[in-house]
Amino acid sequence: MKLQQLRYAVEVYRQNLNISDAAEALFTSQPGISKQIRMLEDELGVPLFIRHGKRIVSVTAPGKIVLETADRILREVQNIKRIGTEFADQTMGSLSIATTHTLARYTLPNIVKAFTEQYPLVQLHILPASSKAINQLVLSGEVDFAIGAGMVTDHSELHKLNCYAWNRSIIVPDAHPLLSLNQPLCLQDIAAYPLITYDDAVEKHSDIAHAFAQGQCNQPQIVLTSPDSDVIKTYVLNGLGIGLVATQAFDQKRDQGLNRINAEHLFEPSFSQVILRKDAYLRGFAYEFLALFAPMLTRSRIESVLYGTFDEDFSI
Repeated sequence: MKLQQLRYAVEVYRQNLNISDAAEALFTSQPGISKQIRMLEDELGVPLFIRHGKRIVSVTAPGKIVLETADRILREVQNIKRIGTEFADQTMGSLSIATTHTLARYTLPNIVKAFTEQYPLVQLHILPASSKAINQLVLSGEVDFAIGAGMVTDHSELHKLNCYAWNRSIIVPDAHPLLSLNQPLCLQDIAAYPLITYDDAVEKHSDIAHAFAQGQCNQPQIVLTSPDSDVIKTYVLNGLGIGLVATQAFDQKRDQGLNRINAEHLFEPSFSQVILRKDAYLRGFAYEFLALFAPMLTRSRIESVLYGTFDEDFSI
């Protein structure tokens, strides 16, 4: 049994059983992948995949167990390589982080600037993604960790560390009727206008849905959702509706033609979060990035979560 065979089989699984896509991702040939998977199946004595002609159409029951185990083995091999690299040179390498568009645009720039000044030889990769995609990017090992906001993470292989509390504001164009209110904004005021907000607002478990349910008022008419605060603000400027965004996503100097109305009293606060695999191995500079993002996330505290037997909440 060779690691290459395991890598080929796992990649076919990741590529929705498409051998052509797996070959492209691994820079090899389709016949080569098919041959190595056949050899692996012959050695194991069980088929990993169900085939229809030359096409793979599904995964067998033992194949699913083998592929999940192989995936863990390949991640551990990668961890071993990272350990060797870290002890060889702790000032260079690469760091991949998945995050939301809002955090990438409004929260991380100063942190990234400070990090790159401290580690100029580290290649930093920021992958903006939706909240739903972030968990999968961490699970698959495509990123070292993720920084999200208000996410639901209940996967057994992931740790979620809550950090900073944040809340929401309404964004409206100049001269909007809501700007002339003589009292604090209420949920019914929001429900009176078409609403543009984040994708997760339409989920039943979202803070927004919960607030309107508890408030016993009309549900808002959500006309457009996007994971990107700047997209939301663009359509508010175009008159499609009012926007509900993270308060930190509004900049009075940059967002000309728009106005912010405080809505933080209407919704329960959410938290920015760091998402880690439980079997993650982080290089020294990864801990430094996390400490820049949230100083309470010291290396010793993170390692106590990763390698201990308990979860810890760092929310402030």
